[in-house]
Amino acid sequence: MSNLYSDLAEVYEAMYHTFINYLDEYETYSQILEEASKKSVLELGCGTGNLCKYFQEAGFQYQGIDFSPQMIDMAQKKNPQARFSVGDMREFQLGERVSGIFMAGRTISYLLRNPDVNATLSSVWTNLHPGGLFCFDFIDANQFMPSIASGKTIRHEARYQNTDFIRDSTWKIGLENGMDFKWDSIYYRRVGEELVKIGTDNSTIRTFTKDEIEIFLQINQFKLIKMFPRASYAFPTYVAVAEKN
Repeated sequence: MSNLYSDLAEVYEAMYHTFINYLDEYETYSQILEEASKKSVLELGCGTGNLCKYFQEAGFQYQGIDFSPQMIDMAQKKNPQARFSVGDMREFQLGERVSGIFMAGRTISYLLRNPDVNATLSSVWTNLHPGGLFCFDFIDANQFMPSIASGKTIRHEARYQNTDFIRDSTWKIGLENGMDFKWDSIYYRRVGEELVKIGTDNSTIRTFTKDEIEIFLQINQFKLIKMFPRASYAFPTYVAVAEKN
């Protein structure tokens, strides 16, 4: 698990409130689920529960699972009436099936090995009602990987609750598990004119081609309903919507 989601969980909470428009994330997934009348939903990789309140306020039966105990603890404190649990997306079992499951924030990128992707899709299939929907976003390999062929360094800055945070990242092609890349980051807090180092994170992130996603869905008994591009703060991204066969 990435250090960002454990030791740096509070930094994640601060910076991603600036990077990600959570209302827009909610509207994207809720519209898909609402149009198909899927009101009992599970968010896989729910993080600190930033989407929960929107779904509950709209009348969805929402619950969330995340691999990080630190993230789940923060999510539960923010949403005391919601149901959150620590779990592994590759092997989870709900008390009863739901009509929709979604993964936002390119969570599938952390499934590096093909068996991990298959195990996750199998668990999703098991926990969905017949005809249930699974929707998620992924980084498009065709657009992203050529852009970092020679490596890339990028700085992201965020201001949250009157504090300035900085992340310096280096992206390098890995190709150890499909179309993956190495993401090494250093996090800082600005104090006056100085940058005070908070911590580091070293991750491997997987991208996917659209064809790969469709094949994974087909072999795990899902029918691809649609796939469409969606703006993301750092990556070329697609959203896939699939139905349980």
